[in-house]
Amino acid sequence: MEFDADGNLLRHWGGPTAEQNWVKNEHGIHVAADGSIWVGGNNDGDQILHFTPGGKFINQVGKDDGTKGPRSGDTARLNRPAHMFTDDAANEIYIADGYGNRRVIVFDAKSGAYKRHWAPTAIRRTTTKPPYSPAAEPSKHFSNPVHCVRVSNDGLVYVCDRANDRIQVFRKDGTFVKEFKVEPSTLSNGSVCDLVLSEDKDQSFIFTADGANGQVSTLARDTGALINQFGRHGRQPGQFKWVHNIAIDQKGNLYTAEVGFGRRVQKFRRVN
Repeated sequence: MEFDADGNLLRHWGGPTAEQNWVKNEHGIHVAADGSIWVGGNNDGDQILHFTPGGKFINQVGKDDGTKGPRSGDTARLNRPAHMFTDDAANEIYIADGYGNRRVIVFDAKSGAYKRHWAPTAIRRTTTKPPYSPAAEPSKHFSNPVHCVRVSNDGLVYVCDRANDRIQVFRKDGTFVKEFKVEPSTLSNGSVCDLVLSEDKDQSFIFTADGANGQVSTLARDTGALINQFGRHGRQPGQFKWVHNIAIDQKGNLYTAEVGFGRRVQKFRRVN
């Protein structure tokens, strides 16, 4: 569904056709610089679909072979991907793959050809991994799910490791750079559902959507230091019921999406 900045519905499309399948449970949407639209899904078998702004199918990234369960070394099948982001200069798409494989994987955006991936979670489903604890040493693995991926103007890759209450930062080849803890005492589903980088040239700030705590946090991008927060649990304007995703426009206005019983988008105007 496409809306203008004031929330008026402009057009809508979707569902399976003779030309392409459709995801079973929509999860994650990204509009590339060329206006094309990428859609993901987090049910078994869901892959990444690519459309023109008018809804014409372009291509699919990832191949469903009918199997289930994590295979972090698979270079073709995505496993319930949560989010995606295009690096338009390199013609690549980064995918937070996500609820099943718990890794970041990169494909050629036009051909769908595999490029590379990294998966600190390279552990089997049968491996017992202790639950997240704020007092424990930081995990060397992604938790479930790897919920978002964003690429900055200076070529760093930011990953939402949701249930581990942190943002991890990598170079484009998967080399680890640093990590930021965000509300590290959070249990439940974790504190980092999604993030965006600010609209200024240097992208000085990170804005995070925190579903467990019902808030949006502003962090300094270079250090991860908390600058401010707004929101709390609730259904009134300015409150959140499972805020799950966040977007930003060229004027710095923020848009939040609530799932579960939230089921709405809210717009927050940038105040200078």
